[in-house]
Amino acid sequence: MPQSLANILLHAVWSTKDRFAFLTDKPLRDELHRYLGGISARLDCPTLIVGGVADHVHILLRLARTITVADWVKEMKRASTVWLIDQAHRDPMLSKFHWQSGYGIFSVSESKTDDVRAYIANQEEHHAKHTFQDEYRRFLQAHRIEWDEKHVWD
Repeated sequence: MPQSLANILLHAVWSTKDRFAFLTDKPLRDELHRYLGGISARLDCPTLIVGGVADHVHILLRLARTITVADWVKEMKRASTVWLIDQAHRDPMLSKFHWQSGYGIFSVSESKTDDVRAYIANQEEHHAKHTFQDEYRRFLQAHRIEWDEKHVWD
């Protein structure tokens, strides 16, 4: 029987709307990261790690052959937004929660998986020195992606 096989590793990054620090509560943020991992697993896209800080998330995943990147991001953002708004009893500001409309998706070589995993695991330390905007610009430059500052920060 013929098989269709794939190993598509991706590093996804997106911010809260206007980079508002909705996710300052670490226990809530940790729950969100587990929830995002569950959503992705339900889409047959296992996560290797989910991390981030108060204003953005990073996800290292294996993309299934049966879903587009755009559909995966759409469902990840939709379901997690519903979940976060439902958590407004913990923090009333969550009733206004939104993700930015854009996102970044970057290919990852199997040989670099451990490096990306470590990078995501160390987000709090990393962002003690670097802003999300600086980090994101570095990703775009490293992956030779052209962007327009007017439209990348919604």
